[in-house]
Amino acid sequence: MSEPTLRAEEFTVDELAQRANMTVRNVRAYASRGLIDPPRLEGRTGYYTLAHLQRLQLIRQLLERGFTLAAVEDAILRSPTTAPGHALELMTLLETGDDADDPSVLMPRADLAALAGVPQDDALIDALVDLELIEKVDDTMLRILDPAIVRPGAAAVALGLSPETVIGAVPLLREHLGEIARYLVHRTSEEIVQPFLDEGLPEQDWPRVFGAVEELLPIASQVMLAIFRAELRASIETEIGDKLQQMGD
Repeated sequence: MSEPTLRAEEFTVDELAQRANMTVRNVRAYASRGLIDPPRLEGRTGYYTLAHLQRLQLIRQLLERGFTLAAVEDAILRSPTTAPGHALELMTLLETGDDADDPSVLMPRADLAALAGVPQDDALIDALVDLELIEKVDDTMLRILDPAIVRPGAAAVALGLSPETVIGAVPLLREHLGEIARYLVHRTSEEIVQPFLDEGLPEQDWPRVFGAVEELLPIASQVMLAIFRAELRASIETEIGDKLQQMGD
């Protein structure tokens, strides 16, 4: 018996399921619904391609984002020629919406302490590690995972705030800003992506939908920054005004 002839980027159903992070049973179920094209058959073995994998990844990500299987099935069957790679790019934008480049930098422990104007403190380093803001490289070197947070935080300490106060603000900011971010992405998904999906992912609307999702980050960031600045200014005026008034009484 001759060996099967594998072409570039082809997988058996078991390999496809593993790469798509789903069960073989689900792969066969989606195939029976017509959500993926039939495989290339060689004897009794079917071989799947990257296009099959991308379609399954798209289905999985849409389901994970809360779309119903009926909605996913309807969109795919109404627009079977839509490239799944485009839709995966859209899902990636909804998940990240930001530059994928690694922003991390290496910094000696002594430099971070000097930036904040405080002595070196293992407890503070451990707290930053717990917040996943830094990683320990060795006894003297750190990897700053998010300089956009760590550097301003160190500057706030240098202004006179205690390290504990600045570090304590991080989970608070993450909680509330995370809630806002999830709300905005959910509404974008419901009001822009879902109708696009319901219409069968029409090719002419891809630029509009991509553009809307790409613009979400800068627009939302500008609004949140403006509101935060206004609230911060009002809080400063109230807090300091109260203290000055108490001194005058």
